[in-house]
Amino acid sequence: MKCNMPIATPGLRIGLLGGSFDPPHAGHLHISKWAMREFGLDRVWWLVSPGNPLKVNSPANMDRRISACNKLNNHPRIIVTDLERTFGTHYTAETLVELKSQYSGVRFVWLMGADNLATFHRWDRWQDIMHMFPIGVMARPSQQLAASCSPAAQIFRRNRLPSLSSNALPFKQAPAWSLLNGPMVDVSSSQIRASGRWIR
Repeated sequence: MKCNMPIATPGLRIGLLGGSFDPPHAGHLHISKWAMREFGLDRVWWLVSPGNPLKVNSPANMDRRISACNKLNNHPRIIVTDLERTFGTHYTAETLVELKSQYSGVRFVWLMGADNLATFHRWDRWQDIMHMFPIGVMARPSQQLAASCSPAAQIFRRNRLPSLSSNALPFKQAPAWSLLNGPMVDVSSSQIRASGRWIR
């Protein structure tokens, strides 16, 4: 089940939410809709990853995960993609380079949870990612302090956009990032797998 390359014209503001989506859940929908509202995004693309280099275990079959994403998705401006499989990329930095090449003039914003910001310094070429696109960080339960004190947040503290100005993030030149606080959905893919409701 391969997805077509989504269409995006210059000037569109598009949030990019990457992950294994193993499985997708209500939290993915929540942060996508929240990001559209607070960052003034026209779309959010879910970048379903073939696998996460930082995780030992492989995720469920990709077509199964994409199908689950499409069944869960209830918003017309959230688009499920398999762009990493299409590009043949394995790391976020590689994927973003391809996106810049394929979608000239589109205002992309990389989206991540606060838990990801806390460990962002472990990602391949993470400082390059900071310089590619603005980054929108969404609150996650019990992760705000760790995110704010993370090496990435400290090194790029002067590039932080106040949450009250978050709507301007897509128009900022990278490096630029903003951390949102607000209502959270306390659910994770690992919790769902542990409960036995999603078997790989």
